[in-house]
Amino acid sequence: MSDFRFFVDPIRCIGCKACMQACSECDTHKGKSMIHLEYIERGASTQTAPMVCMHCDLPTCAAVCPADAIKRTEDGVVQSSQAPRCIGCSNCVNACPFGVPRYYPEIDQMLKCDMCYDRTSVGKKPMCASVCPSEALFYGTLEEFQSRRGGKPQNSFQFGAQTITTKVFLVLPDGEMGLDMDVISHMDARFEPDAFDHLDPFAHLELLPMEQPQTLRGRL
Repeated sequence: MSDFRFFVDPIRCIGCKACMQACSECDTHKGKSMIHLEYIERGASTQTAPMVCMHCDLPTCAAVCPADAIKRTEDGVVQSSQAPRCIGCSNCVNACPFGVPRYYPEIDQMLKCDMCYDRTSVGKKPMCASVCPSEALFYGTLEEFQSRRGGKPQNSFQFGAQTITTKVFLVLPDGEMGLDMDVISHMDARFEPDAFDHLDPFAHLELLPMEQPQTLRGRL
């Protein structure tokens, strides 16, 4: 598994949800999909982006777990919470900088992508990467990746003053220098009057003329 890498290329995502369906069929996920799609500026675009666990080298989710329910394997895969240990506190859900973990109240447990460890640990592809028709999710060696497409793989991300390195690579367009994610500034910007979240998606539509109610005399 050490020679294989997981690449996520959002530009190639076509929103077909084949990855979600394949993930939900994995025996270890209890019929639930551990991958989800983010809609990029839904009011203005149909662009989607697949979201998988980035498998941080120093996982914040594990650091904030009071029950020590989240483990990281020797080869760098951050696994889902262990059912006997998870207390359903959702600390990991709130702490993850990528917004990956999900709490399921019906089983009182956090579940997330574990890179199909039952498959990748024996040399197979993750379920999602094996069915993605556009290769937005690609699992293979760096040489295989570079021979098939362009783009700059990156696994180092800046969140304010914190630098996070990951096992999963995000593919940036050629020429991009990197990603600097100032989360606090982004959250503050959402409350600005011209923020996208406050835009009315129906503002460009004209109001239909309202029919004037007829008086009783007009109908006689």
